Amino acid sequence: MLNTSVIGVGLIGQAWAIVFARAGCNVCLWDDKPEALPMALSTITSQLKTLQSVNLVDEPEVILSRIKLATSLDDALSNTEYVQENLPETLQIKLNIFRQIDAVAPPEAIVASSTSSIPSSSFTEALSGRHRCLVVHPVNPPYLIPVVEICGAPWTDPQVISRTRLFMEFLKQKPVTVNDEVEGFVLNRLQGALLREAFRLVERGVVSVEDLDRTVRDGLGLRWSFMGPFETIDLNAPNGLQDYCKRYGDMYQKISLEQISIDQWTDDVIENAEQQRRALLPCKGLSERRSWRDSRLMALIQHKKQFDES
Repeated sequence: MLNTSVIGVGLIGQAWAIVFARAGCNVCLWDDKPEALPMALSTITSQLKTLQSVNLVDEPEVILSRIKLATSLDDALSNTEYVQENLPETLQIKLNIFRQIDAVAPPEAIVASSTSSIPSSSFTEALSGRHRCLVVHPVNPPYLIPVVEICGAPWTDPQVISRTRLFMEFLKQKPVTVNDEVEGFVLNRLQGALLREAFRLVERGVVSVEDLDRTVRDGLGLRWSFMGPFETIDLNAPNGLQDYCKRYGDMYQKISLEQISIDQWTDDVIENAEQQRRALLPCKGLSERRSWRDSRLMALIQHKKQFDES
């Protein structure tokens, strides 16, 4: 049974704790704000009960018994084999915590960050154990959305990347190896490209916010929930991907000439989108809608599990 440490117990840290404990790992939680620990454990308990109610976990009490609270960072790292750091997205915070972790964690322990945009080379270069450090970026919440991006620094040992990928597969996550430290890794770059075009179309009055969301939700998103863009186009032409590119490549090239702007989203278009969203969903309904989102994700995960097992 693997010993894991979760450093920082906000939403991402709580979710990682569920992922690790669900797979049978011992989990030690630590946060620089001690009062956050019992609150995190309470939230994890509630989340496990919800997951049990939709048959996504069995025996939540057993899973919960694998999670312990640490009184100090030294205590959290004393016999760990894998560390997942989840502190705020600030370079100085990453530098400080990785310096502390590297000084205390056993030399063979893997040390990963959940950062969604900061490359590990920017906060591990000066560490004596920099070879065992990398980014393991989840999608929130990772106990429902399994893809994780694994990205090392230039000095990360390839064996550490391989071990991490195997560990993620053991956890039933879906690892993606990012071979270059590009800003935002892969998922956020794809999401950013779609968001940029979505804002542009709304700004130009081509489509409303609601109808843009409908295009993705009831169009692209249906296919993308079980296959990616390359497989999509491979299946959308009689003779596969190359045939698709011959048929539609010129169209996409012409479209791309209108998509070369790198201007920031303007305050006006953001305000426009905000007003349209608030007309559809007042702020007071956001929390309830997030719960609805998670329930839909749970139903989708159940469906995908049946599909994967068939």
